Amino acid sequence: MIYKITFSCEEVDGFRMVFEANPDSTFLELHKAILSAVKYTDDQMTSFFMCNDQWEKGQEVTLVEMDNNFEYDNMVMEETHLNDLMLEQGQRLIYIFDPMFERYFFGSLREIVAGDIEGVRLAEKKGRAPKQLQTDDGLAGIVGKDGRAEWETEEDFYGDSAYDAEELDMEGFQDLSFEDGSMF
Repeated sequence: MIYKITFSCEEVDGFRMVFEANPDSTFLELHKAILSAVKYTDDQMTSFFMCNDQWEKGQEVTLVEMDNNFEYDNMVMEETHLNDLMLEQGQRLIYIFDPMFERYFFGSLREIVAGDIEGVRLAEKKGRAPKQLQTDDGLAGIVGKDGRAEWETEEDFYGDSAYDAEELDMEGFQDLSFEDGSMF
């Protein structure tokens, strides 16, 4: 048997990868084939999650052993075979490639065909994959070329260059007194 597993990413229109795999191959072999196909580094704590028809996460298959989820058994990529969890055509999964921002590829076991294959191989690729790691944080602002967030520039640290004491409206502050200790 040969599994045909398709991956796409909602971040990039037209991006798609199709892998052919021996069902006895491990999730680690699939992980390495994905990284090779998109030229990502192998230095992130990636995971696979089996999903239902609504893309809700179920069983996780981690790169390294972790004991933090009691709902499902801990499964490790190196020890888990594709046919342990992917039993029928249409099975959905996601592959998290940027764990910090939880960015992932959507995957599906599109077809099970007769034949024999060694390991996992890229059969087809269209489009360009997104960058592996996102470089912005919605709370911190966009990281510039110098590696600092927009708000970290020395010229306007905490908005001090725009501060004008004359603009401070003192109304409402006159009743505050810290002398009686009532604030603490």
